[in-house]
Amino acid sequence: MLKIGIIGCGKIAQVRHIPEYLANPETEIAGYFDFKLERAKELAEKFGGKAYATPEELFCDKTIDAVSICSANIAHAKNAVYALKSGKHVLCEKPMAINIEECEAMVSEAKTAGKKLMIDQNQRLVKTHQQAKKLISEGLIGKIITFKTTFGHGGPETWSINPGNSTWFFDKKSSSMGAMGDLGVHKTDLIQYILDSKVVEVSAKITTLDKKGSDGNLISVDDNAICIYTMENGVIGTMTASWTYYGAEDNSTVIYGSKGIMRIYDVPGIPLKVILRDGGEIDYKLDQIQTNDNQTSSGVIDAFVKYINGDDDSAISGESVLNAMRAVFGSIESSKKGCSVKVNQ
Repeated sequence: MLKIGIIGCGKIAQVRHIPEYLANPETEIAGYFDFKLERAKELAEKFGGKAYATPEELFCDKTIDAVSICSANIAHAKNAVYALKSGKHVLCEKPMAINIEECEAMVSEAKTAGKKLMIDQNQRLVKTHQQAKKLISEGLIGKIITFKTTFGHGGPETWSINPGNSTWFFDKKSSSMGAMGDLGVHKTDLIQYILDSKVVEVSAKITTLDKKGSDGNLISVDDNAICIYTMENGVIGTMTASWTYYGAEDNSTVIYGSKGIMRIYDVPGIPLKVILRDGGEIDYKLDQIQTNDNQTSSGVIDAFVKYINGDDDSAISGESVLNAMRAVFGSIESSKKGCSVKVNQ
């Protein structure tokens, strides 16, 4: 039985991590930390375990085997490195960290400590995405030429323990990044996974167009990111992340190949649709993507437990996420400079 500590007891912990740990027969939640101690105490009373006054106290508890880092983005690296140094396996929420140096430090410390570091890039675990990757590798739609991948919804105002336009997502001091760090990291990691190819060059516009904070002014982080990615295999495509899709959520990916088109979560009611060049169509109905309003099990906790136990097949290791983070930070640099940026491998 793995004993788990939760760092940060906000909505992502309460909706995703805690329920999925409770559903896994190989895990027991033993500890909670939150900057609001009462919140940690309430969860400990409800689900069992102990509330800790500081994250360091939890990390130093030798009975705890692994932790979920669900704190604000700005604290991901600090908490993850401390936990790894303390001998804990770590599952860290996305974005991995707020700069590439922090990301690399996390990976380095995991290697030094001999512990597992996993990042919650959960779109890799979606069955439809896994099927798409398989079909592309088998050549169903031929040579891949271009793509477009999108993640947009109306914003994170309801995705916070304190909903509204005062959410920490809008505070650069806590989040560092906006839509790019919240949604863009998912689709950047996903397109590399599906195409089995890394981003090597980016040209991006990352900006704030509409979202306003509680003071009535535009928020201090981006609400839209539009990026052109060049992959190492020569494929070119767009990645769009937005908090201003005020209607139905869009979490689609479309791949254009020499033999046809693959539409992933792009056709209502059909998770994966292939339209072949000769006119044939193939539908795959495997699962539906999660939305903010329709939460289902992400599979992340089960994958984390398997990773700790030595089953690496579904592992989303920190090292495997590094290049997606390089592309994210490269996109931010590209937008600031107004030019294309090479992504350092």
